[in-house]
Amino acid sequence: MKTIKILYWLGTGLLTAIMLFSIQMYIINHGAIQGAFIALGYPSYLVYPLAIAKILGLIAVLGNFSKTLKEWAYAGFFFDIVLALTAHLMVNDGGYLFALIAFIGLIISYFAGKKVSP
Repeated sequence: MKTIKILYWLGTGLLTAIMLFSIQMYIINHGAIQGAFIALGYPSYLVYPLAIAKILGLIAVLGNFSKTLKEWAYAGFFFDIVLALTAHLMVNDGGYLFALIAFIGLIISYFAGKKVSP
């Protein structure tokens, strides 16, 4: 049980770190991120709403207020990460590494969190 709890916090920490990095990039380096979104085929107006959604998702996962809310946050992160990974692979820009690491962290956090309640 202790190993599962450690895995949960490692996965959640990894996911949180990558999401916090992307949030701060969206806010601090907004112009460059808008250009990256356009290069990936996404509209640039999604940058700020996506940053807000990531903040709310992290609050839902780390706050553990409601099981349903936490499930929705994980679902949102799943779609965000899969779309980012797919977009980077489709344009072949080599920027898929963070999305792949975030996906691994998400999977570990989600399934280990199902086994234990932190």
